Amino acid sequence: MPIDRGPTLIAIARGAIAAELGRKAIPFEAAPWLEEPAATFVTLHRLGSLRGCVGTLVPRRPLGEDVAANARMAAFHDSRFPPLTWSEFDDTELEVSILSPLEPVPCADEAELLAQLRPEEDGLVLAWQGDRSAFLPQVWDQLPDPRDFLAHLKRKARLPMDFWRDGLRFSRFTVTRFQGAGVGTRG
Repeated sequence: MPIDRGPTLIAIARGAIAAELGRKAIPFEAAPWLEEPAATFVTLHRLGSLRGCVGTLVPRRPLGEDVAANARMAAFHDSRFPPLTWSEFDDTELEVSILSPLEPVPCADEAELLAQLRPEEDGLVLAWQGDRSAFLPQVWDQLPDPRDFLAHLKRKARLPMDFWRDGLRFSRFTVTRFQGAGVGTRG
C-alpha cells in the first residue's frame, strides 16, 4: 500500500508558517522520502481566495526543506499579498504540489503550442530573455480555454497578452497535489 504523504507535507508547511508566527510547530514524522530532491509549490487559500503561492520549478533541495521554505515564502513574501497574520492562520487552507520534471514543448508558433497543451493536466512555464513565469495545472480551473490560459501566463510575465517572438520558450509539467484544511495550533 503506498504511503499517504499528504498529511506529512501539509504538517511541514503549516509547521513552517506556525514557527514564523511564533506558534507551536505542528509535529510530523521524519521519513527518508522527505530527503529526496523535489520541486514544489505551496499555495494558500483563505475564505475561498488565493492568499499566496510560491514554489520552485527545478529540484534543488530535499522535499521537506523545499515545502517548508516555499510555505514561508507563500505566507510572508508573495509580493501580491501582505504577510499572513496570526489571526488569519487558523482559517488558511494549504495545498502542496510536487512537480514532475520540466518537459520542453517545442513549437514554432502559438497555434502549435496551443495544440500541444493538455488542459487540466499541464502546468506551463514561459521563459523569455532570462525571465520565467509559471502556472500550475490548477489554474485551468479559472482559465479553462487554452488561449486564455496562455494569454494570462504572458501577462503574468509582464508581456502583452498577444506577444510572440522567436526565442520564447515553454516547458510543461504535471503535479501531485495534497490539500489540508485550516487547522492551526494555538500557542
